[in-house]
Amino acid sequence: MTKIEKVLFSGNTHTTVNHNPSVQRGEYGVVDIKLSAPGGQNHEFIAAEPHPSAEQLFAGAWSACYISALGIAASLKKITLPPDSAVDIQVNIGQTGPAWFLGAQFTVRVPGLAQDVAEAIAHAAHQICPYSKAVHGNIEVAMNVVTA
Repeated sequence: MTKIEKVLFSGNTHTTVNHNPSVQRGEYGVVDIKLSAPGGQNHEFIAAEPHPSAEQLFAGAWSACYISALGIAASLKKITLPPDSAVDIQVNIGQTGPAWFLGAQFTVRVPGLAQDVAEAIAHAAHQICPYSKAVHGNIEVAMNVVTA
């Protein structure tokens, strides 16, 4: 797996489980995209630009899948995720020499959980998420778990 030396473009997402569908979170010039995941769960890809890039769309689809996997991983460990859990994913396209690559950075926010528990759930979610499995070993994925 090759590490990106020069990032050329990034697509960012912020995904939450929407507990109040009547609340709009996007600001002027951006849209909220409601995504669904297996099991009928609805998630929000919050504040996307009106014309999202391929990297944003990939990050949005991956984050909807991953946040569902996070919930599954937590339930398997008999942990209840906090209602304000969120996943931020940045998908980068870049170069190392003349070759082009993708990379991803995750920030998993699970306020109130113990750091070791949150990290175990976040890593387990990558073992469950089909998007994470599809790119495993093909792109560099960094993860930051925030519990504060």
